[in-house]
Amino acid sequence: MGGTLRIAMLAGFGATLLSLNLRDGALAPSADGQVAAPVTFMAAAGPSDRLSARFGFCHSGGGTNCVIDGDTFWFRGEKIRIADIDTPETYPPRCADEARLGEAATQRLGELLNAGPFSMEGGDTDRYGRALRTVTRGGTSLGAVLVDEGLARPYGGGRQPWC
Repeated sequence: MGGTLRIAMLAGFGATLLSLNLRDGALAPSADGQVAAPVTFMAAAGPSDRLSARFGFCHSGGGTNCVIDGDTFWFRGEKIRIADIDTPETYPPRCADEARLGEAATQRLGELLNAGPFSMEGGDTDRYGRALRTVTRGGTSLGAVLVDEGLARPYGGGRQPWC
């Protein structure tokens, strides 16, 4: 790689880090005092990671490829519930802390899904008709990433309060 290209790539990477407000491995507060989740660097896609789409955010009803909340999304017209985690409710949240954490989990799931190809495993359906799937990239569960970042907890059956 030529020196000029290498410098340009490094400069771009540095600008990206600055735009994220990274400080000591975590995101710094924004101007309004909100703190986003720390960034966990994801494993590279593996050979079995063949699913991908560009995900937006669902605002109402169904969708093709969009994120509903921190543990539910539409993919190719199918509603998917990430099977191995639970995230705070956003519709409706039960307190301000749940609302804030739920929004951060929703945003982060969108980032993770848009970061590259992924795989889904599992075949069950929950009582609401959602497909229960474990979503992975490079063998790493995206749900586990959300748990590591404090935006979700492992699903243990039943709903636990976030407030």
